[in-house]
Amino acid sequence: MKKLNTLLAQKENLLSIYFTCGYPELGDTTQVISALEKSGVDFIEVGLPYSDPLADGPTIQDSSQKALENGINLDIVFEQLMTIKETNKTPLVLMGYLNQMLKYGEEKFCQKVVDCGIETLIIPDLPMVEFENHYQALFDKYGLTNVFLITPNTSEERIRKIDTYTKSFIYMVASSSITGAKGEISEQQIAYFERITAMNLKSKCIIGFGISDKPTFTIACKHAQGAIIGSAFIKHIGANGIEKITDFIKPIIT
Repeated sequence: MKKLNTLLAQKENLLSIYFTCGYPELGDTTQVISALEKSGVDFIEVGLPYSDPLADGPTIQDSSQKALENGINLDIVFEQLMTIKETNKTPLVLMGYLNQMLKYGEEKFCQKVVDCGIETLIIPDLPMVEFENHYQALFDKYGLTNVFLITPNTSEERIRKIDTYTKSFIYMVASSSITGAKGEISEQQIAYFERITAMNLKSKCIIGFGISDKPTFTIACKHAQGAIIGSAFIKHIGANGIEKITDFIKPIIT
């Protein structure tokens, strides 16, 4: 059984952290993963820096730009991930964009992901029709699982279709905007969470976008299997350095 699926089946209140490879410095990728693992994070979303990250807010966009300026590229990312394959025990989820995979070569990309010990992908701009007609078979060939995103505006018909295709978790976007801390979770968002819960989906849901601290994480976990924190973490390591990662994680999980 896949490591992430085992985790989803066995534990509640899962904390995932998103970070951008090659940020703050080019060589920080492996150190961030190691520090997050030691801090007790349940799984890690590994962000592939991209020049046009449509789903990401200014904080993650800036981190991507800095990583690209540092010289990061997919070959370097895969090399970095290979160096910790044998020592890292925390499930990794690779998040990138369709054009990155296309430019790199679909088969080559998938093989590299598998070589790094990663089983799960998040490609937010992958159209459902393209998944059905091509990528589902490609991912199945390499034993990869695709994570779909839903938002407050996603139709019930699409959500139920996504539920049938999901083999790991559904990424439940907390708002219809881009990533980034939004302050407190609103009553409107809670109503959305409750609506999804009432659908009795077979798949686990993880909430992301706007989750930034202990209070927002706690509320998210009342309505889903866990939550992903991204922008707030990126801001923290940008301001305080990667040696202070535990200072960010500990207040959330204790």
